[in-house]
Amino acid sequence: MRLRQLLVIALSLSLLGISAPAWSQADSDDCRDLMAADTPAYVVCRWMATPEEAADIARFWLDDDGRNMRDAGPMDPIGVDCREPGNECPTDLEGDGELHDVGSPDVEGAEDGGQPECETAEPCYVDPDAVTGVTLSGITPSAQAVKTAAARGVRVWIDTELADDHQAGKLAEAAKKVAALAAQPGVAGIRFSTGLGQDQRFATADELDAFVTAASAELRKVAPGKKLAVHTSVPALGCGAVAECTKTLTEQQPLLDPDRIGGWLAQGLVDQLILDSGHLATAYTPWQIDAATARRNQSIQVRARAWDAYAQLAAEETGFTAAELTAEQATQAITDRIAAPLQDAAAATVLVQTRWRDDQGRITRAYGEQWAASPAWDQLKKLTAIRPRLATLYDPATPEVDVATDVRQLSEVFGQLYIRA
Repeated sequence: MRLRQLLVIALSLSLLGISAPAWSQADSDDCRDLMAADTPAYVVCRWMATPEEAADIARFWLDDDGRNMRDAGPMDPIGVDCREPGNECPTDLEGDGELHDVGSPDVEGAEDGGQPECETAEPCYVDPDAVTGVTLSGITPSAQAVKTAAARGVRVWIDTELADDHQAGKLAEAAKKVAALAAQPGVAGIRFSTGLGQDQRFATADELDAFVTAASAELRKVAPGKKLAVHTSVPALGCGAVAECTKTLTEQQPLLDPDRIGGWLAQGLVDQLILDSGHLATAYTPWQIDAATARRNQSIQVRARAWDAYAQLAAEETGFTAAELTAEQATQAITDRIAAPLQDAAAATVLVQTRWRDDQGRITRAYGEQWAASPAWDQLKKLTAIRPRLATLYDPATPEVDVATDVRQLSEVFGQLYIRA
C-alpha cells in the first residue's frame, strides 16, 4: 500500500520536475534495474525473493508431480460431537437450520422483495429511503451540483455546519435536511462541522464532546451508511519536542487536545478527520519552527498516534488562494502542501481551497476569473495521477459561472468534491 502510494505521487511529481535524494543501490536485493529510467529516486524496489530464489521455491512445490503440494493439505479439523456427554453446544444460533438455494429469501416474509418480519420489538430492517423522513423539495442548486458531480465520476461529500443547530436544539431537524441531500446517488459522506473547537461556539471540552457525540448519533440514524467527517486543527502537534511550544499552544487552545480528538476517532464518532494547515506557517514563529518543520512534526505525531487506523486523514490547504502564484511558486506550493503530506503518510486526501471570499466580499482564486487560465491552475491540472486523492470545496449558492460549468472545470483536477448544503 505504501509503495503504491509513492508510485502514484511519483508520476505527478515527475511531471513537475520535482526530485528527491538518491537512495543507495548497493543492496543485492535491489530491483531498480527493472524500473523505468525516469523513475524518481525515492521509489524503492526490493525483491521479496530473487528470480533464482523464486525458481527454487517453485521447483520445491511442483517437482514429483506436485507431491509436496498434495502432502501440505489442510490439517485434520478439530470437531466437537454435541452428542457426547459433557459437550455443550449452542442452540440459539441465527437461521432456520435449513439449506436454501442461492438468491432465495432465507427469512420468512422477505419473499418478492418484501420486508422480513421481526421476531422482536426492535427494528430488524431499515428502509434507507424512508429513514430521513424528509425529501428534497425541487432541485436545489446543491442537489443539482451533487447530481452533476456524480455523473462525472466525482466522489461527493455534503459540507454543512450543525454546531449552531445543536446549540439551538434543532439538531434532529437539521440532520434530516442534510440526510435528504446525502441520500442522492454518489454521495460518500457528510462533513458536519468546520473549524471544530477553534471558534467560540463551545465554552468547554464537555460541550464540544456532547456536540460531536450527538451529531454523529443523529446522522448515523438518518443517513445510514454515510461517512462522517469534521474539520479542525491540532496546533500542539506541530511543536515537536519543544515543550514550551506545546504548553503555550495547549493553553491558548484548550479544546484542541490531541487525546480528546483522537478519542472521537477511536470511538467511531468520526470517519474522516480533516486537519487544517493554515496555522503551520506562523503559529510557531516564537520558537523558530518554520512551516516545513511544523508540518513534519505534525506528520510524525499523527503517525505515532495511529489515527489512520481509526479514520481517514485529510489535510486542508488554503495557500493556493492566498495570492496569485507564478508557475514556479505554484510548483513549490504543490511540493510543500500536497506532495509532502501524502509522502509522509499524514494524509490520504488533500483538500485544496480554490476560491475564497473574505469578510469584505473580495474573492481570490487558484484559477482565473470565470475559469480563465492561471499559472497555479495549470500546474494543478498536471496532477492527474493523484486526482482521486485531491478534493476541493464548492458552494453552489455562489457559482463562478454556473453549476454545470463549475463542476466540469473542478472535476478535471479533483476526484472528490465537498458540496455546500
